[in-house]
Amino acid sequence: MKTKNAILLLITSIIWGTAFVAQAAGAKIMEPFTFNGIRCLLGGVALLPVIFFNSKFAPKTEEMKGYKKKDLLIGGTLCGLLLFSASSVQQLGMSDTTAGKAGFITAFYIVLIPIFGIFLRKKTTWKVWVAVMIAFIGLYFLCIKGDFTVSRGDIFVFASAIFFSCHVLVIDHFSPKVDGIKMACMQCFITGFLSLPIMLIFETPQIADMKQGWFSLLYAGVFSCSIAYTLQILGQKNVDPVKSSLIMSLESVFSVIGGVIILHETLTGRELLGCILMFSATILAQIPGKVREKKTEAEPCEQNL
Repeated sequence: MKTKNAILLLITSIIWGTAFVAQAAGAKIMEPFTFNGIRCLLGGVALLPVIFFNSKFAPKTEEMKGYKKKDLLIGGTLCGLLLFSASSVQQLGMSDTTAGKAGFITAFYIVLIPIFGIFLRKKTTWKVWVAVMIAFIGLYFLCIKGDFTVSRGDIFVFASAIFFSCHVLVIDHFSPKVDGIKMACMQCFITGFLSLPIMLIFETPQIADMKQGWFSLLYAGVFSCSIAYTLQILGQKNVDPVKSSLIMSLESVFSVIGGVIILHETLTGRELLGCILMFSATILAQIPGKVREKKTEAEPCEQNL
């Protein structure tokens, strides 16, 4: 993995982790589809000036000239549908489970992605499999603080992990073929517009609540949706999706760190061990392997879907 890609994905995980504080605050004020719908629409709107500037002033590279509108339309639509499905069932599950369990189960995508990759003929080295297992154990120490019992909410959250896994794999396939900013913008608008009917039918959105939670909406919309999802697409370009998911799963670590810094929460020894294991797993996955593995990683076109 190139250093540039790793940095973009690391920034993505930091933004998502710190955005958890904003999302938790917003959830106390607004209903789930109201919050998700508005923040995603804000994220899409925030990307429009960037797209306009790039189309007018940014030089066109040979790679960009090869982009096809059909790939953008299909990729953006699939990403939007998967993101909407993942965030919706996750939010439904959150009402019947703890935040720690939800974070742990959602991050199960780090295990699901290499499993799905087997059926897509994507090779994963033993070293990366070991890193995935270490990260998964780290997530357990980080997120689970009591007995682990399965509730209905946990099943919903596990369904969201499946959708998030598919989302990562779709981005892996389409990111080399499209303008990443445009695809991020499309998925934000699709997710937002799909949330609106459910918001209007089943919820009671209030302007006063939106004004009260304006900072949470703004941060979760502009930073988490527009910036982080764009960086995810750019960072995943021509990169093994398993390694990408390991870096992005660090959002659980940064959410805990954000809680310590912003909310003045206490970091327990168990949580500290979880953080160390996850960071160690991420570093292990990035260590270059044999020459044959490097060659395989340098041929992303044959490895994509």
